[in-house]
Amino acid sequence: MATARAPRGHDAAPGDAGPVDWGEYAAAVHRWELITGRPAPYPTQPGRHGRPVLAPPFVEWLMGLPPGWVTAEHLDLPRTAQLRALGNGVMPAQARHAVTLLLDDLTALAHTQPGCRQTDPSSNHRQQRHTANRARREHATSTERPRRPATKVRPAARTRPARSAPARPTTG
Repeated sequence: MATARAPRGHDAAPGDAGPVDWGEYAAAVHRWELITGRPAPYPTQPGRHGRPVLAPPFVEWLMGLPPGWVTAEHLDLPRTAQLRALGNGVMPAQARHAVTLLLDDLTALAHTQPGCRQTDPSSNHRQQRHTANRARREHATSTERPRRPATKVRPAARTRPARSAPARPTTG
């Protein structure tokens, strides 16, 4: 069971200067510490009612963002705004991977155009991977069940039968 030291400064929760028990995540936390080159911030901070709540510096660290990217003091953002910004953000590694895939597809597409010469020997591999991915996507869409419409179609409102007044005896 590996533990991490609680960081010094504003990241540490008051009174929690001891090590953090990462449990089954200890190996992953340690690996991410090596990748980012900095120790894991304390994962929680005291909430309004004294119970621990998620600490934005920890989320910032998990995402691989530089310290203070969202949590810097001069930004003067409340904790909820920091977490909202982090939750709506994209991890740099994820963005890098997505851009790489897009550029590979663009390169493969450019080399399939008539009159385009292949000058990069690795582009044939990219073309094969692009073709395999396209075939996999087409197969997946052809075997899927038909999807429901994006908007819910509400059934027509049920109407109650009109209540008629009881028949009055007529005197004649």
